[in-house]
Amino acid sequence: MARATDDVTAVDTDVAVVGSGGAGLMCVLHAMTADPGLDVTILSKGAVGRSGCTRMVQGGFNAVLDPADSLELHLRDTLEGGKYLNDQELAHTLVTDAPRVVNELETRVGCFFDRAPDGRIHQKAFAGQQFDRTVHRGDLTGIEIMGRLRDQMFRLGPRELEDVRALDLVRDADGELAGVTALDIRTGRALLARARVVVVATGGAATMYRIAAPAREKTGDGVAMCWRAGIPLRDMEMLQFHPTGLLAGESRLTGAVLEEGLRGAGAYLTNAAGERYMARYDAARMERSTRDVVSRAGYTEIMAGRGTPNGAVLIDISRLGAAEVERRFPGMVERTRQVGQDLARGPVEVSPTAHFHMGGVVIDRDCRTELPGLLVAGEDAGGTHGANRLGGNGVAESTVYGARAGDIAAAIAADRPLRTPDAEQVATSVAAAYAPLTRETGEAPFPVTGELKDAMWVGCGVVRDRAGLEECLQVVDELADRASRVAVAGPREVNFAWQEALDLRNQLTVARNVVESALLRTESRGAHYRADFPDQDDVAWSRYIVLRDGADPVVRDVEHTRVSPEVSA
Repeated sequence: MARATDDVTAVDTDVAVVGSGGAGLMCVLHAMTADPGLDVTILSKGAVGRSGCTRMVQGGFNAVLDPADSLELHLRDTLEGGKYLNDQELAHTLVTDAPRVVNELETRVGCFFDRAPDGRIHQKAFAGQQFDRTVHRGDLTGIEIMGRLRDQMFRLGPRELEDVRALDLVRDADGELAGVTALDIRTGRALLARARVVVVATGGAATMYRIAAPAREKTGDGVAMCWRAGIPLRDMEMLQFHPTGLLAGESRLTGAVLEEGLRGAGAYLTNAAGERYMARYDAARMERSTRDVVSRAGYTEIMAGRGTPNGAVLIDISRLGAAEVERRFPGMVERTRQVGQDLARGPVEVSPTAHFHMGGVVIDRDCRTELPGLLVAGEDAGGTHGANRLGGNGVAESTVYGARAGDIAAAIAADRPLRTPDAEQVATSVAAAYAPLTRETGEAPFPVTGELKDAMWVGCGVVRDRAGLEECLQVVDELADRASRVAVAGPREVNFAWQEALDLRNQLTVARNVVESALLRTESRGAHYRADFPDQDDVAWSRYIVLRDGADPVVRDVEHTRVSPEVSA
C-alpha cells in the first residue's frame, strides 16, 4: 500500500507549465522562442496537446481583421457581453493582441483557417457581436490549432510529463514560490518539480455540474491549487452555461456543445410545440442573443413544461439543406449522428450545459499573480470576460494570454533562482494525495461526485435564489466532509477511483467558492441570475467579489479605465 513517506522523484526546471491546452502550449512556444536555452517542463493531466478543452473548440477565434471592424467595437462588444464587470485592461489586451496572435497561428504555427472567395481569412457571425469577426476552420477550429501547436512541441523539445497531475504549489522556508508537487497517474509515484517560474493553465471546473461541456479531466485543479496557496480569486459566481448542449441520455456526449455558429448561420430554437420562444426573451436579437440570455430562455421553457419529454428544447438548422449543413458543420453533424439524431436533416434536442468559468485567479495583463514567479493563463484566470464570455473570445484568451505568459516566464526565469521547497509542505501535499489509498474503510468517491453535480445543477445553476444557494452551500460542506474520508483500494498504478477522489477534492474547493460568491451578489448580471434579485443593479453592484482562503470576502469597485457604461439603477 502506498505511504506518504514513499520517495518523491524530483525534477529541476526553469519553467513548469501546468496544463497542455491552448494556453499551456502557447506559453511553451513563446518561452522557448524567447530563450532557446530554457529548460521547460510540461505537466499534463492527459496527453500533451490532445486533452483538455481547446481542442474541443468548434466555433472559432474572435479577432479584428476587417478594415470595417475596429478594436474599439470588439472591446465594447466584450464589455457589454460581460456586463461591464470585466477588468477592462485585461479585456483591452485580449482585443488588441488577438489580430497578431491569429497572424502568428497562421504564419508561424502553421494553422489553416477558412478563406473567403477574395482570399482573406473568412470570419463568421457569432452571437453578441456587432461584426462578423470569428476566425475558424469549419467547426473544428480547436483541433486545427492544437494539432499545429502539438507539432511545434516536437520541434522545440520541452520535457513532457504526460498523465501527470499537479497537486499543490509549494514555497521555500521564506515563503517564496519554489515549485509544484505532482502525481504520475500511470505509476502512482509522487513528483516534485522545482522551478524558477510556474505557469498554471489547467482550465476550468464546469464538470462539477450534472450537464457539462468540458473535457472530463477539467476539474478546477489550477484554481484549487492557487486557492490552497492563498492566492486571491475573483468573479467566482460567474459560471457560463452554453445554451445548446447536446442531450444524449447517459452517454458521455451529453452536454457536448453544439456551437454558436449554428445560431449565427440562422438556426432556430423552438420548444416542443414548435414555437420560436426567443421572441419572448430578446425579440430584437432572437437566437443571436448572448449566451446568458439564451441559456435562461431555454431553461425557463424546459422548467415551464414547454420542453420535450427528455427535458430539452430543440435547435434546427436543417432549413439550410442537408448538403450545406454537412459542408459547414461536419463535426457537429457527425456528433449528433453518433447519438441517433441528425443535425443536417431535422431538429436536435439540446439543453443549457455548464461550459466556462469567467471567474478565477486575480492576474494582471502579463499573467502575474501576487506571488512572484507564479503566472496564470487561460480559464484559470478571472477578470477578462466579466459576467459573461462571448463565443469566440475563449480560444482567443487562451492563446493571447498563453503567449504573454510565455514571454514573461522567460524574462522572469532569467533572473529568478531555483529555491528549495519546504520539506514539510511537500510531505503534507503528498500525504493528502495518498490519503484515500491509506484508509482501510470509507465510501467510494463516485457517489459523492454525483451528489455534487446534482447539488450544483439544482442550487447554483442557470437560475439561483437565496434559499437554493444556502441549501447548496450546506450540501457542498457536507460533501466536503465525506470526501475527506473517502477510501479507495489499491493498486496505486492507473487507479481511476483514486484519481476521482483527487478530482473531487478540487471540484468541491471551486464549488464552495462559486456558491459563496453567488450568495453575496444580490443582483442579476450576465451568467449570474438571481430569481429573488432579477434586475441588474449598477448603482450597488458595479463591483466584483474577491475571495481568499482564510480571509473575509472583499468587494471592490470595477474600474472603467477604457469605456464607461450607462448606469441603470
